[in-house]
Amino acid sequence: MSKASNITWHAATVTKADRHSQNGHASCVLWFTGLSGSGKSTIANAVSGELYRQGISEYVLDGDNIRHGLNKDLGFSDYDRTENIRRIGEVAKLFVDSGTIVTTAFISPFRSDRDQVRALFEEGEFIEVFIDCPLEQCEARDPKKLYEKARRGEIKDFTGIDSPYEAPERPEVTIRSDQLSVEEAVQQILQYLQEKNII
Repeated sequence: MSKASNITWHAATVTKADRHSQNGHASCVLWFTGLSGSGKSTIANAVSGELYRQGISEYVLDGDNIRHGLNKDLGFSDYDRTENIRRIGEVAKLFVDSGTIVTTAFISPFRSDRDQVRALFEEGEFIEVFIDCPLEQCEARDPKKLYEKARRGEIKDFTGIDSPYEAPERPEVTIRSDQLSVEEAVQQILQYLQEKNII
């Protein structure tokens, strides 16, 4: 609930439908979720790159990048993780309203947080992309050496080690990143967007 009072929502002159018509495609959020090291950022950026090459309005919101700015005041407690995702959901909604296909790469470990973000969007605009990769595979990759630090106790509340990850129950798209190449993953996601007449 907003703490502010005496505020009024102002309708925009240019609507989301207007932007869709001008762009020649619809807008949505591709919400990438999965364990650290599963390939979320890599695949999200590859999808964004391919959309850009096709002349589609796109943008990537990456978890680490957001924590350098908008969410630099947040840590990794359960409350901070929830607030992190709430803020990103609101930002993603603005991008979708602007007519952009926004890809977000966040662990977003709690199912309830992802469901709250989904509720912000119209039907079909929130596309949950589960980057499904076994913990042992993510830990073997460990590109940032985070699992190694977590195992040594240098990082607390690390998802998959001492903080839970709640996998999606009915994601729109599931990518087995331990079985598919990045290119194959991108094609699977683009095919979904085409089937839903988003692009």
